[in-house]
Amino acid sequence: MPTLPDLPVTRILPALDEALSRHQSAVLVAPPGAGKTTLVPLHLLDASWRGDGMIVLLEPRRLAARASANRMAALLGEQPGETVGYRMRLESKVSAKTKILVVTEGVFARMILDDPDLTGIAAVLFDEFHERSLDTDFGLALALDVQAALRDDLKILVMSATLDGARVASLLRDAPVVESEGRAYPVEIRYRDRKADERIEEAMARAIRDALVEETGSILAFLPGQGEIERTARLLEERLPANVMLAPLYGAMEGRDQDAAIRPAPEGCRKVVLATSIAETSITIDGVRVVIDSGLARLPKYEPATGLTRLETVRAARAAVDQRAGRAGRTEPGIAIRLWHQGQTASLPAFAPPEILEADLSGLVLDAAAWGVTDPATLSFLDPPPKPALKEARALLTRLGALDADGRITPDGMAMRALALPARLAHMVAEAGKRGEARAAAELAMLLTERGLGGNDVDLESRMARFRNDRSDRAQRVRGLAKRLAESVPSQGEGSGSSIGRMLIDAYPDRIAKARGQAGQFLLANGRGGEIDTGSSLSRASWLVVADMSGKAGRARILSAAEVTEAEIRAALGSRIESGSQVIYDPEKNALRAREAVRIGAIALSEKPLAAPKGAAADEGVIAAVREHGLAILPWTKETEILRCRLGWLYRGLGEPWPPMDDDYLLDRLENWLLPFLTGEAELDRIPGHAMRNGLMSLVPFDLQRSVDRLAPTHFEVPTGSNIPIRYDGDEPVIAVRVQELFGLSEHPSIANGKVPLLLELLSPAHRPIQITRDLPGFWKGSWADVRADMRGRYPKHVWPEDPANAEATRRAKPRGA
Repeated sequence: MPTLPDLPVTRILPALDEALSRHQSAVLVAPPGAGKTTLVPLHLLDASWRGDGMIVLLEPRRLAARASANRMAALLGEQPGETVGYRMRLESKVSAKTKILVVTEGVFARMILDDPDLTGIAAVLFDEFHERSLDTDFGLALALDVQAALRDDLKILVMSATLDGARVASLLRDAPVVESEGRAYPVEIRYRDRKADERIEEAMARAIRDALVEETGSILAFLPGQGEIERTARLLEERLPANVMLAPLYGAMEGRDQDAAIRPAPEGCRKVVLATSIAETSITIDGVRVVIDSGLARLPKYEPATGLTRLETVRAARAAVDQRAGRAGRTEPGIAIRLWHQGQTASLPAFAPPEILEADLSGLVLDAAAWGVTDPATLSFLDPPPKPALKEARALLTRLGALDADGRITPDGMAMRALALPARLAHMVAEAGKRGEARAAAELAMLLTERGLGGNDVDLESRMARFRNDRSDRAQRVRGLAKRLAESVPSQGEGSGSSIGRMLIDAYPDRIAKARGQAGQFLLANGRGGEIDTGSSLSRASWLVVADMSGKAGRARILSAAEVTEAEIRAALGSRIESGSQVIYDPEKNALRAREAVRIGAIALSEKPLAAPKGAAADEGVIAAVREHGLAILPWTKETEILRCRLGWLYRGLGEPWPPMDDDYLLDRLENWLLPFLTGEAELDRIPGHAMRNGLMSLVPFDLQRSVDRLAPTHFEVPTGSNIPIRYDGDEPVIAVRVQELFGLSEHPSIANGKVPLLLELLSPAHRPIQITRDLPGFWKGSWADVRADMRGRYPKHVWPEDPANAEATRRAKPRGA
């Protein structure tokens, strides 16, 4: 083997050798730039325990898999596919000579399910484990199961840059932990707070232009998603110097374009790489010495109630922003510019939540059933999968015929699992195969899973037409994979040319959508509302099947859908069509009404009116209406709004066990706090205020309920005896009071047993703000003199003493003649 470069991880290779020679597993903690991704697999080729077995290296993303394989091959003086190969969904370079195989995490899960003995594999290396994808967690759980039951000679190495090594070591049956130092140059952190009304693209473009003038070297800019990258690129393109190259970098790009983005800039040129979190780990972009961080990330969040996974833009975790900053110091001293206020950094979450806690678990449950495990929670997970998500996944797979009543996989389930698609789309392709239409359904499935193919049109018919005419390498590879998937599905019949909408019904029967009468407004069978921009042809459709949405409650935006006919719906879902009474919400009257309806889920195919609901039926209808349309439809009184603000502040100011009062928290618990206090009213405006008040208070632990008025009082009594209302709608409790009413007060007003100072908005006699303070004694001793000098001239009839701390408070002007 050629001599490998001397990198920080080189120092700990002897310790790693000893750990793996004595133990089945080990944990390697090494910062970015230490060399673990490329040097460790190459070094382990010489390990005595390897024999002739292959080393499998798992990477979280295709870009990282391809880049690390290329780098290792280059160090050996070879091409990828020789000693070092790689395999991912749409690309593979492997030969009989391959001894190190780099795979994406999803590929490994399928490898181990198809060959539980992992024949010919000596070691499995989990790189960048801290990213905690669902496939990583599941792959490790399966590998540990294999190691314990079938292959005690299998070596497992978990590698990460930021990791609780002791916790992972415990999962690996007390495996040894080896730690390496990194190789990083100093990075200067600068903060550049963006304005509240400034779009992130505008702030980023401005920061990049300034950095190009003020700094040297290439720039790596982190943005949350493809849309922000494209908009930032448009803002920059017209004003970039001739020697500056602009390079977007995100997951939906062609592989060759991704590779071009991470190559060094040509001699005499600088590069500006606009990247998502894809560039946080595993790869090095040579020449970068300036990182500009938006501080934002886009994370998937699964909603079991609707079966939708929406991408949510959130503040990036502290570990992520530290990783991003470190990219500036990989090859020389660098600078990291953060587009937020420095004080906000301390409030960032420490780590992003593991995907297993937020994801759709239907694929996990199906694969576990294929493994012979009906309860995935019995496998060795660092964080066990949530029970509600497992329950929802089992229910979905049972409806799709993939699991039997006992949770065991069925023949249909085995066929679905073999397709390597999300469960719903696998079911769609399998059902299409029964009609002789597997190829068309497989292409549709690929269109929905490979982001960016066919453009971004809401109408999937238009997207499919563009995809089928796309001659790019990526599109041709995707069509080739669709063809192979279709060939694996038993075909029956000649095919009748089903529409895209008809095929989607088999994947998303709960997302049939009916027009609501207003262009672009739709009601889905799952009860959710959705809307399409009126500029889209689909906005005038009578019926749709929705493949993807974003947003919450009744105004979610439909991102992709296809038109379908009522006849197709009736033919496909005849067994799901139900007749009976139904309670619906009328937003114009803010009231419930009842109807006798023939329906699919929440959608009525035909109906006739019934008497307004009463009692329990009305109460359940109110809960459903609030869940769909939001809390604003409830009759909030001033008293209940103030109570909600007070309780919300107690949570923000004092923390748990005080409950948060944000919309998500209350909507998730409607059955707990609202339903028990409803009185059977069909008209929401007639719900009594005490029902709302008692409901909110029921969320407060009983032993704290008596403390609410003491810790978060509604009013503060000032020295004149006036009770001034306290506002709790912001981060701090606030009172607005005329300054004369505070004379004689030598201590600053506070609440929560004196622990929390009130923010004082001091008013003039005309009730205009003159000062804001959190330190009244300091104000009396300091700036009061300037305020007094100014106010005496404006309001000569009022008292302005030199020593207000020892003056008498008053509501009145001076007596006449004084």
